[in-house]
Amino acid sequence: MVLIPARMSADEERRWVEVMLEKLAAQEERRLLDDEDLFRRARELSERYFEGRARPDSVRWVTNQNARWGSCTPALGTIRLSHRLQGMPEYVIDYVLLHELAHLLVPGHGPGFWALLERYPRTERARGFLEGVVAAERLPHSPCPQRD
Repeated sequence: MVLIPARMSADEERRWVEVMLEKLAAQEERRLLDDEDLFRRARELSERYFEGRARPDSVRWVTNQNARWGSCTPALGTIRLSHRLQGMPEYVIDYVLLHELAHLLVPGHGPGFWALLERYPRTERARGFLEGVVAAERLPHSPCPQRD
């Protein structure tokens, strides 16, 4: 939904929406990380928060995870992040990367696992963001009101 002043003409509205969509697309493009960037970011986060102990062998985006934000196979050192995260704020992607990196060190979700994640100062905020996304996806979608 795009909110615009009621005084705009239909032509002005179309131009404004086009400009805003172009700006959003440019921002989105700058924020998208490829698999190589994602791997590099994971290594940086491991260094910063886990003293470099979490060492993934691969980190990549996948399109077959719609129920999870990420997954990890500790035996193989592989981390996969859902494509649904692309375009989300950087701190949210960092949190999911750290979550999966922590699984390279601690397999379950016990106290030791959460103690590792507490090192990231935006853990609670990122979890809240993701919970909000899930809640919004469950809301019934009502059609946008039409303008005359």
